[in-house]
Amino acid sequence: MKNQRVLIIGALVVLAVAAFFFSQKQTKVSDIKVGIILGFTGPIESLTPDMASGAELAFKEATDSGELLGGANIIPVRADSTCVDSAAASTAAEDLIAQGIVAIMGADCSGVTGAIASNVAVPNGVVMVSPSATSPALTDLDDNGLFFRTAPSDARGGEVLADITKDNGVSSVAITYVNTDYGVGLADVYKAALEAHGITVTTTTAHEGDKADYSAEVGVLSSAGGDALAVLGYLDQGGNQIIQGSLDSGAFDTFVLSDGMIGDSLTDTFGSDLDKSFGSMPGSLGEGAQMFAKYAEENGVNPSVYVGESYDAAALIVLAMQAGESTDKSSIASNIMDVANGPGEKIMAGELSKGLKLLADGKSIDYQGATDVSFTDVGEAFGLFIEKGIENGKFVNVSQR
Repeated sequence: MKNQRVLIIGALVVLAVAAFFFSQKQTKVSDIKVGIILGFTGPIESLTPDMASGAELAFKEATDSGELLGGANIIPVRADSTCVDSAAASTAAEDLIAQGIVAIMGADCSGVTGAIASNVAVPNGVVMVSPSATSPALTDLDDNGLFFRTAPSDARGGEVLADITKDNGVSSVAITYVNTDYGVGLADVYKAALEAHGITVTTTTAHEGDKADYSAEVGVLSSAGGDALAVLGYLDQGGNQIIQGSLDSGAFDTFVLSDGMIGDSLTDTFGSDLDKSFGSMPGSLGEGAQMFAKYAEENGVNPSVYVGESYDAAALIVLAMQAGESTDKSSIASNIMDVANGPGEKIMAGELSKGLKLLADGKSIDYQGATDVSFTDVGEAFGLFIEKGIENGKFVNVSQR
């Protein structure tokens, strides 16, 4: 009997210890809310669903791995930046804060991104990682180390677009730009770079993004003339209508397209009428980009414009949580640069489980992801660009710049 009692007591102790450790493991599992704020309505609304899906792919990957903070679940919470209405974007971001998000993937367009950062994120100590805000003005944002972007600045992008314009044999250009932080900043850089190449700029004309009729703008651009019309704007609002008016009037048949103009909705509308046109967008054609494209498609995500940058923005957020062993906002902010710039083992798209495991084991990583992520000292991507052409009415990759 005594031996039986000992065995019973021993079994009870084992069960109690097992229950204790099981309960401890269970307490580690938590739901972590992360905001995704993009222009689901507005001038780039055809791009943002894929961008959001790219970010959510990274969040799901981290959750499914079971490695994030002992088994935490990321719950993405979407909000609409509108891309153009700073007040509405700030209100949407405030709502995300109220819901308890610990970081923000976004925003998208430069003006609303700056407004959210200055009015909401920075005052609340919340990290933002934008996949597509490219205005040079954001480089000097007073952000307390809370703002990062996986897309490079237009200070570089405008120069690249001018180089591509020169290489396509264009000697004179009319420029129209959307009257936002993005358009103004890009137009300034692009115009200066064109003139440095000896290319004549016949006019530089602003346009608003929400007009019903652009005949006046098309008239000004037509009168100025040029070998090509550079449209530095948004493909779903304004820019597409200016192209339509220019084609209808016969004023231009070659268009230089900024990144905000590159998307399938443009070629779906105009088809082969744009076959002489070209442009550029941030991105890479390297190993990481190819791996991401395959991985995204296998998971039902279209690896289109800014989708890789969105995946990387989300990935950096979860990796920074793991590096700091915390969802504390200041901890996330202080660890993003470390996981992005190494030193450590390279982590590619689809390898978040590996990266999270290494960090949990106290090892360092160098996150490369979909876009060969590497940050400047102010937390923005150094940046590679893809030259885009149009063949048979479809965008094609020409080269990496």
